[in-house]
Amino acid sequence: MLMTNNLMRAITYATKMHDGQKRKVDQSPYIAHPYRVAMLLASYHCDQDTVIAGLLHDVVEDTEGTIEDIKHLFNENIATLVHYVTEMDKNVNWEERKLASIKKMQHAPLAAKLVSCADKIDNLQSMIDSEQLLGVSIWHAFVRGKEKQIWYYTQMHQSIATDADHPLITMLASLLHTFNNG
Repeated sequence: MLMTNNLMRAITYATKMHDGQKRKVDQSPYIAHPYRVAMLLASYHCDQDTVIAGLLHDVVEDTEGTIEDIKHLFNENIATLVHYVTEMDKNVNWEERKLASIKKMQHAPLAAKLVSCADKIDNLQSMIDSEQLLGVSIWHAFVRGKEKQIWYYTQMHQSIATDADHPLITMLASLLHTFNNG
């Protein structure tokens, strides 16, 4: 994939928006997560809008950024993809937010499913690695424990896999199996 102005602008924007944020368990810079999501999408030859949506997938959910900002700075397609992978208001309880996300993903376009899939792959790999390194104490960093995480990721995989076939979906299934049996 060529490094276009739009892609460079997305890297800069995501870095600025996530500045100072840390990952829950290992306290690494949060921006590494959207970078890995975008790299995963690019490595499976997703189009530029999908890769950029991967970079921006948590901007609305975890920063002051809005869908309108993304639409204005990039384009409507990228804004739409980010909308599909953005959870509803964090004031709503965890279970309701997750159920709404699962339902929304059932009707999402393939590109949005792939962004969500890459996000889930990176999150699962991070949880698996952290649990191997740090033990079960990692689950104290999460709103819900491992069992609820297994429920959510299993349901989300089923929602993503609806009417969709892609190597990233297969990778998610494999990681989910490892996570369930780890």
